[in-house]
Amino acid sequence: MRTFKADRPDHIWGIDITYIRMKGRFMYLVVIIDWYSRFIVSWELSQTLERSFVLRALKKALATRKPEIINSDQGSHFTSCDYIQLLKENGVKISMDGKGRATDNAITKRFFRSLKWEKIYYEEYRKPQEVYRAIRSYVDEYNFVRPHQALGYDKPATIYFGQTQSAKSPLNIA
Repeated sequence: MRTFKADRPDHIWGIDITYIRMKGRFMYLVVIIDWYSRFIVSWELSQTLERSFVLRALKKALATRKPEIINSDQGSHFTSCDYIQLLKENGVKISMDGKGRATDNAITKRFFRSLKWEKIYYEEYRKPQEVYRAIRSYVDEYNFVRPHQALGYDKPATIYFGQTQSAKSPLNIA
């Protein structure tokens, strides 16, 4: 992805997983983000690192829109037969970061950093439902309310759905 630059919505999506700290344990968050608009297309939260939550997020995203390319790291979730087959069935080109190329998915990593510093690190979540609500409200604000410098201070939803769309998403996100 070094030489590629997203030039329209649904050109390139990034997908990645991060951990979310809770009191005494962790949860895991997978996010699919449109690189052009910075719109969070889909996300799922899980108490385990089983592959199914990644597939759920991907199926949810592909039910309404399809990227030309999806980029991930080379983790086992993204190299599994189920994941690759789902992308092939939907005509999506697969791109994986090369060894030592963690910056290829920098847009997704930046979202994770913002989420953690603005929402996660300042609270002590005790229940999965609390984490879910916190992430859902953050994603809604991130997509529909918050202007982004990289977008000329526009909102991701405005760019993703186009200027004529309302700021309400037709997607059932999360």
